[in-house]
Amino acid sequence: MQKIKNVREFVEKMDAAKKVNPKDLSSDQDLSIGIMNLISIEEHLMFSGAKTGKNAFYDQINEVRDMRKRMMQKIIPSYEGEVWCISKHLLAASMRLFEVGTKALAAGDRTQAYALFDDSYGLYCMFWGLNMGMLSDDGADLKYVKKSAHSAAPSARAADASAPAPDGKMGKLKNWVKNAVNCCIE
Repeated sequence: MQKIKNVREFVEKMDAAKKVNPKDLSSDQDLSIGIMNLISIEEHLMFSGAKTGKNAFYDQINEVRDMRKRMMQKIIPSYEGEVWCISKHLLAASMRLFEVGTKALAAGDRTQAYALFDDSYGLYCMFWGLNMGMLSDDGADLKYVKKSAHSAAPSARAADASAPAPDGKMGKLKNWVKNAVNCCIE
């Protein structure tokens, strides 16, 4: 048995042990929602500083940004090109569209709200597709067909068999996330 060197290593080993199924991304999904909120906090600190003229708001941005970067490294430990920035902006845009959708829903505009929710979820799925290596580099199609549905848990394969084929790459990503990312597994 290997001796654990520090608290961080202990926490990482405990988190890994919680994932019974290696395809269970539930902890990472929770973390991605946390990252969305950290991005929003960074934005709100900037706007609060600008609106109030209090530099104390600006002074907190780096602390929150450093936390967000540490959390993103848990989901995106290595990347090529601008995947890191694309990922951050996909999460930020997803969160913003969700917030605009909730305002539309509260205003009674269900059609607009549902469209915004769908777009928000599409961007969120694109984040996962990008970071799970699901996007092909030849532009032909998603690696979804080869990699995810056929190698996912049996329940995901069964759901795929009974569901109509998703439309386009975004539809395939949404279907993959629906079947592979289960936030209710503990």
